[in-house]
Amino acid sequence: MEPGTPRSDGFLGSFRTLGDSLLASLQDRLALFSVELQEEKFRLIQIFIWISAAVFTGVMAITFASLTLVYLFWESARLAALGGLTLLYSGALIAIIVAFRRYLARQPKPFAATLQEITEDRSCIRKPS
Repeated sequence: MEPGTPRSDGFLGSFRTLGDSLLASLQDRLALFSVELQEEKFRLIQIFIWISAAVFTGVMAITFASLTLVYLFWESARLAALGGLTLLYSGALIAIIVAFRRYLARQPKPFAATLQEITEDRSCIRKPS
């Protein structure tokens, strides 16, 4: 054989090529999984912020509702102000809950792209040549 011509390693070469292909595929899938994991982390942080806002406005609504009941028989100006603040925070709570439910409904299934790629890989392997 000449030094410049490629040689066939036969059975062992086929195994190496197959192993290399499998490792490359695994590497691609792990990279995709890593990207999706980062997206899920970001989504989890967003959910935490939404929940924090809902809890804050809920606590404020309960606080002002309680203060409104305490001051029920005091001066009418205080009652109107506290009642208005109670309505304001209650409205904010309802708006946040509705927006949060819409946000959750729009979210994709976690790791959908990775699962899709694995499904496509399996279908390619199953196809007869």
